[in-house]
Amino acid sequence: MATIKLSQDKLNTIKEICASFGNKSGEVINVLHQVQGKFGYLPVEVQEVVAHELNMPVAKVYGIVSFYSFFTMQPKGKYPISVCLGTACYVRGAEKVLDEFKRQLNINDGGVTPDGKFSIDTLRCVGACGLAPVAMIGDKVYGRLTPDMVKGVIAEYAD
Repeated sequence: MATIKLSQDKLNTIKEICASFGNKSGEVINVLHQVQGKFGYLPVEVQEVVAHELNMPVAKVYGIVSFYSFFTMQPKGKYPISVCLGTACYVRGAEKVLDEFKRQLNINDGGVTPDGKFSIDTLRCVGACGLAPVAMIGDKVYGRLTPDMVKGVIAEYAD
């Protein structure tokens, strides 16, 4: 993974967010949530600053970021696609839907299109099992998907 250099503005933003939570280690999840909201993801360099500001080990911050699926250490596309591979979705063909998203966008799971428009990830359950198979683009849920529907779903996001 390539290292990134944080600008002074980004450093200041992270420090301000930490300070807004009193630089308390008990607020680490709230801090990480806000920082990810600002930058879109949490690279190691950002985690190091958060750990320093909250006076906690970097390993603990990394453990939190890597444990909770909401947090990401990789940049996401403008339109992040999440395909559910939970049991109900899986048995109803979610893997074929995922394969079609990957084929249409020419990226793999965890990847981002070269233009930064789309990214693809999988998750374990959206909580919409009755609509299986399900994918989400941002906060919008698409249910009862088939591979034939994928091209049309992607087309909704043409700029």
